[in-house]
Amino acid sequence: MAYQTTFERYEIKYPLTAQQKEQLLRAMRGRMQLDQFGRSTIRNIYYDTDTFRLIRRSLEKPTYKEKLRIRSYRQVRPGDQVFVELKKKFQSIVYKRRLVLPEAQAMDSFRTGNALPVQSQIANEIEYFRAYYHTLRPAVFLSYEREAFYALDGSDFRVTFDENIRYRCRDFSLGSAVYGTPLLTGGQTLMEIKTSGGMPLWMTHALTENSIFHTSFSKYGAAYQHMLDTDFSGGLLYA
Repeated sequence: MAYQTTFERYEIKYPLTAQQKEQLLRAMRGRMQLDQFGRSTIRNIYYDTDTFRLIRRSLEKPTYKEKLRIRSYRQVRPGDQVFVELKKKFQSIVYKRRLVLPEAQAMDSFRTGNALPVQSQIANEIEYFRAYYHTLRPAVFLSYEREAFYALDGSDFRVTFDENIRYRCRDFSLGSAVYGTPLLTGGQTLMEIKTSGGMPLWMTHALTENSIFHTSFSKYGAAYQHMLDTDFSGGLLYA
């Protein structure tokens, strides 16, 4: 049994200190609540070509870019479902296509190159992507601790706080323990605002009052740039 969802929204990122995060959490009280995943440890496997074509293109900041990943919101156990996500960005708007499958079926399809075990529009888009970038393979494992909040006013306004962002280039298993190279310094948080419309006035005031400014930050991009700064000829990328 598989199901699918789509998202179309803006995603704006902000680096926070511990004090800034605390101030924003105060501003959010009574306006936002933890979502169904609440506080979770997200695991992602990003797929790329053997020449890292996707992330190299993304770092050039083109008008259009795309990524493919498999995600879980906890350490996967037998029978758990995972999210196969095709993420596209065009002129600052993020379009996400998400297919939910049993982990064993999703990983088997990506390991063998066989078609996904479901027929749908999103599955077709993912299969086209895989065929177009025909040398896709697991490139980076990314994990982080997330607190996800949704607005109580019924809008689609969401806020997430990501901490302990780590990556590695081996052990591509969503059932494995969390470990790897950190991408943030101690005490830092990456906040992300997600909305299809405008930002609430109260949040705009909170950002201004606490001198919080948006940034351009890609977790996968930061991992790739760190790899470039490291002597991976000794086996970091393919260990």
